[in-house]
Parts: sequence; structure tokens; C-alpha cells
Amino acid sequence: MTEFNNIPEHIAVIMDGNGRWAKKKGAARIFGHKNAISAVRDTVEGCAELGVKYLTLYAFSTENWGRPKEEVDGLMELLIDSLRKELSTLMKNNIRLKTIGNISELPGNCYQELHEDVLASEKNTGLTLILALNYSGRAELVKAVEEIAEKLADQELSKGDINEQVINDHLSTNQYPDPALLIRTSGELRLSNFLLWQLAYTELYFTDVLWPDFRKKHLHAAIEEYNKRERRFGKTSEQLI
Repeated sequence: MTEFNNIPEHIAVIMDGNGRWAKKKGAARIFGHKNAISAVRDTVEGCAELGVKYLTLYAFSTENWGRPKEEVDGLMELLIDSLRKELSTLMKNNIRLKTIGNISELPGNCYQELHEDVLASEKNTGLTLILALNYSGRAELVKAVEEIAEKLADQELSKGDINEQVINDHLSTNQYPDPALLIRTSGELRLSNFLLWQLAYTELYFTDVLWPDFRKKHLHAAIEEYNKRERRFGKTSEQLI
């Protein structure tokens, strides 16, 4: 197994390219989503092997509801089926499952399966796998502002209390460190409304590999590139010595 001097504590992934992968093979988009499960499994396994503590996968955005109904329905069925099949693997490998996003708006059977798997794995102490489902970075920030405004109105907070930490405390990711590395597949060069606050100092890595083809070797390539970066957080190189 490849050895690295610096393993990102938290990796986030925008899993992109399922539809184009399927189109290249003359198949429906859902065929690409089904074949993406192997990429998810390989990435989770690879992160666990390397000692990554948190892995966030952008599985379904609020904008994805605008896709054809047949594709959305197929995605939800695939999610339920995958959760049922993979729970034993999560438990065997001591992986804790968490979610971010408004999962209460998912279909009832999908929400129930997620809820049960999260509860079943909550005492696991290895890799924390975070699924971003029905997630929107902007909506998350709006919700945080609303909650802070309510506390101001109730005088639980004063204007002078508001700082970055207070905002961070009102985000759905408040119990996790910000991602150190973001990987986006398929060659697209945008964030797509994903973790907009949390990615402020994240190293961005873009690859042309379509998500269904993504494997451990591609994960290792991203981490290898990450190890070449100098994370200065606004300081100079000399200050880091």
C-alpha cells in the first residue's frame, strides 16, 4: 500500500460523471449510477486503509430533484438497496455512517433506511462516512443565519457575539473538521453548491476520470498531489518553517 507523509484528516468528494459514463456505453443514466457503487466502495475502503478520519460524499443535491423523475426514482431505489447491502460491511469495518442535508424530504422508506443505518453504526470508531443527501451549501448557510437571528431576537446572543465559530456551530457539519482535500471527478471545475463555508481553505483536486471508473489508485493520486501542496492558511512559506 502507498505510504504518504501527510494523510488528509477529512476528504470530500463530488462524485461526478455517472451520466456521461453511461452515455459512452449507450446506456441509460441510471446504469452509470449503479456502476458507481464500486467507486464508492473502493474509495471508502481506501480511505479507511489510509487512516482518513472523515469522508464526505456528495450523493444528492437539492438541485438533483430537477432531473427526470425516472432517474430520481431510480436513484432513491438504488440508495435504499445499497444501504441495506452495505450495512454489514460498514459494521465489519468499524465505519460510522452520518448524513448532512435535509433528509426528512427524502422518500419515507429511504429516510427510514438511512435512520436505521446511522443508529446501527453510531458506536463505530473508525472512519466516519458522511453522505450529503438533499444537500445545498447555500440552504445550509441560510438556515444557520435564521437560527442565529432567532437567538438574537431572544437575546440568547448579542451582535458582538457573532463570529466565525458561532456560524460554524450552526452548520450541519459542526461536529466535523473542515475538509483538507476536495476531489471532483469528470473534469468539471466547480463546487456545485457543496460545503461552501467549509471549503474556504481546502485543497482542490480535479480529475478527468468519470466517477464509475474511480478507484484506489486515483484516490492515492489525489493524496499524492495533496502532499505536494503547501498549506499556508494566509501565511508565508517562511512562517511555516
